[in-house]
Amino acid sequence: MKKKLRLGLVGAGFAGRYHVECLRRVYGVDLEITGVTSLREESRSTFGKAHGIKVYESVTGMLEDVDILDICSPPYAHEKDIIAAANAGKGIICEKPLTGYFDTENGGAASKAPMLKSVLEKLQRIAETVEKNKSFFAYAENFVYAPGIQKEREILEKTGAQILRMTGEESHNGSASPVYGIWEKAGGGSLIGKGCHPLSAMLYLKRIEGIMRDGRPLRPKTVCSRTHSITRLKNYRDEKLIRTDYHDVEDYGFMHVTFEDGTVADVLTSEIVLGGIYDYVEIFANNHRSRCHISPAKLMDIYNPRGKEFENIYLMEKVSTKEGWSSIATDENFTMGYQTEMQDFILSAAEKRPPQSGLGLALDTTATIYAAYLSDEKNGTETEIPLNWEL
Repeated sequence: MKKKLRLGLVGAGFAGRYHVECLRRVYGVDLEITGVTSLREESRSTFGKAHGIKVYESVTGMLEDVDILDICSPPYAHEKDIIAAANAGKGIICEKPLTGYFDTENGGAASKAPMLKSVLEKLQRIAETVEKNKSFFAYAENFVYAPGIQKEREILEKTGAQILRMTGEESHNGSASPVYGIWEKAGGGSLIGKGCHPLSAMLYLKRIEGIMRDGRPLRPKTVCSRTHSITRLKNYRDEKLIRTDYHDVEDYGFMHVTFEDGTVADVLTSEIVLGGIYDYVEIFANNHRSRCHISPAKLMDIYNPRGKEFENIYLMEKVSTKEGWSSIATDENFTMGYQTEMQDFILSAAEKRPPQSGLGLALDTTATIYAAYLSDEKNGTETEIPLNWEL
């Protein structure tokens, strides 16, 4: 008999939609999406009606009726819901980024050392609460579950490869979220909003390498970083194709991470790339080299001479025109890792085992990014990544 699990959704936006789509495809578990809640009554009611899900006024009210809380809300709301769910004995799925620093009216100008200290305190509270309650915790970083990254995991495990260097990127022409450019809502700009994706994938692969060879994760040690606000330059020429309304966050970022074994990873991320989402991770190992094409996944190209022909056809996230040649996203839920992610999370919860993407990865990713902001404040000085947990 299949194990039955009840799941409640927090958040009624883009992430909530694709979570529901993927959760309803999960097999091997009798999964019921019990309810949804969000901060705005209108959005949760509309979402509940569209997806046939019961609507709750609050997380507190919904917790009584679920086994797993699936947190798809903006990152500034994550910590309190994680702690509430853990203390209530519930499992947790949490979207990236895990949390951040939101207590500022001008994050770009704020001192980054106190910012890092505050974030580390949040991470410690989350870690201690989840561990104390022995809560199931899944970190919804879809890059980890992209087909190329999971194939690379298999290669590492079967060949005993050593990763020497990695490069990765997520870039496009700006988030659709109206609060994305505001630090107190988003926790930063490109580094955290987009850089978290390739960074997490690369940290994950080094964790796998370390566990395979030494029985423990290989973790990041130091980071050097620079950020820029390209669209706010006085000489920027705005053609109205790239989003520019950023209040106090960067629209370009770079991180150079050194791991505790001396190997390295480089992350590029920005809001100034046209042509759809540009996502990849490349691995240079001692016995092979891999290019993981995440988006575009290069499964199908199509030429369309007239945009109106494809008016009702979805091509690819963030693509700005449907005329000419386009790289088609045949099933982004699969190619971007969303479907495999939810399958692993729900089966892992049912079988009481850790998922591929868990709390340790979430904590290390967040600490690395805020250490990177401190490095950037110091003009790229190599900065230690404080990791005060063993997960």
